[in-house]
Amino acid sequence: MNLKPKEVLTESEVQRGMRVVIWDGLASEMMTTFTGSAFLVAMALLMGANNVQIGILAALPTFTNIFQLISIWLVRKFNNRRGIAVFCAFLARFPLVCIGISALWFAGSSISILIFFLFFYYLFGSIAGPAWNSWMKDLIPENMLGNYFSRRSRYNQILDVVLSIVLAVLLDFVKSRYPEYELRVYAIFFIIAGIVGTIGGYVLSWAPEPQSYLSSANILSLFKQPLRDKNFRRLLTFNSAWVFALNIAIPFFTVFMMKALRLPISYIIILSIISQLSSIMTIRIWGTFADKYSNKTIIALSAPIYIVCIIAWCFVGMYSNFYINLLLLTGIHIFSGISTAGINLSLTNIGLKLAPREDAIVYLSVKNIITAFFSSLGPLAGGILADYFTSRSLMITATWHSPGFTKAGRLVSLHDWNFLFLIGALLALLSMELLAHVNEVGEVDKDVVKKVMRKSIKRDLKEYFLIGNIINWHEQLRTIIKLKRRSV
Repeated sequence: MNLKPKEVLTESEVQRGMRVVIWDGLASEMMTTFTGSAFLVAMALLMGANNVQIGILAALPTFTNIFQLISIWLVRKFNNRRGIAVFCAFLARFPLVCIGISALWFAGSSISILIFFLFFYYLFGSIAGPAWNSWMKDLIPENMLGNYFSRRSRYNQILDVVLSIVLAVLLDFVKSRYPEYELRVYAIFFIIAGIVGTIGGYVLSWAPEPQSYLSSANILSLFKQPLRDKNFRRLLTFNSAWVFALNIAIPFFTVFMMKALRLPISYIIILSIISQLSSIMTIRIWGTFADKYSNKTIIALSAPIYIVCIIAWCFVGMYSNFYINLLLLTGIHIFSGISTAGINLSLTNIGLKLAPREDAIVYLSVKNIITAFFSSLGPLAGGILADYFTSRSLMITATWHSPGFTKAGRLVSLHDWNFLFLIGALLALLSMELLAHVNEVGEVDKDVVKKVMRKSIKRDLKEYFLIGNIINWHEQLRTIIKLKRRSV
């Protein structure tokens, strides 16, 4: 296996590399679907995990990003990003097989074993990350970043939708007919994931790498370099505050649906699929406008929608009617999918855009390390807060009295996980104030972008109707806020 970089890549090599990265993404997505999201939480709860342990599981993927300095050291030592990314990918996949074997053959397999092996899975994945990001920045033409990665994400999400349905139906069947084999099914999922991930790592090795040259300066000096960049430092501040706020709440959405609402895992997966479909329908549009105008503007448009979705979680379960709760959950997942498609794509692209080409790996690693620290604090804080609010509740009711009729209704009912959702949403709203201080090259005023997007939407309503509603809602909300400010 020849993993040496080349001085110059031909157009055909670049195109081949882009195709290979698509296939690697599909293998990685399949691996993630088998072991992540609702399936991992369900397995952990089956093993008896408490709120703090759920928080630790949610914190691991981001906490291990602090080890990305190792990636910089390796790239400087060997100057081979592809080799580092590929070999670390192989090392990351092996712990998944270990988790599956331990759960399959050892009845006493515990949550501690799961956390132990997942740590190494995420660790090597984090080390591979910066090398892969820097490699992709040089391999993919800059003017195609948004469109290419939105297409790659769309393929991944389609695979995730199809595979998640099959796995969820299988799990519900086993749980209802053969509950004693439920843990074994999860074990097999992990073994399959490890094998598929290893194959994906081999496929990734076929993608070419253009030669890069990293400064020979001291690693700590390199680490300080992005922090001296005022604009990049502002991006780090916003991104850190944003992920901390969200991760107080997000890891416990699935726990809330499983334990408080007692939804079958197939329902949870279907809701997740609804969110994925919403992302699939809109991510290409977000990517096109991000390339043409501004990633910052896309964040400013989509982030408030997601904050509203988090607040809406506080009202789920307020009433006992199952269908009302299901309808509310469906609406939350639709708009969460639309908004996160724009947020995640734009946050990734703005980091790539603000990082100088010659020091991209350093800038991106520093970004990942710092945001990882705050992102990992979120679930841990959420787990502690969840235990604290277990025996506490807040209820606000309204009562209507009239001759012969009295009706009482709940306006607000907070308990257990609902407190986390409200706290996370409020902190996320405060973090949005930090985005305004970030400057992006080629940035276009968001009012101008709204007008352009609205015209595009009118030309093709079938494709753009979802984002069109978001823009109109955003504009109306802004008008209301302005009127209130004037009245004050």
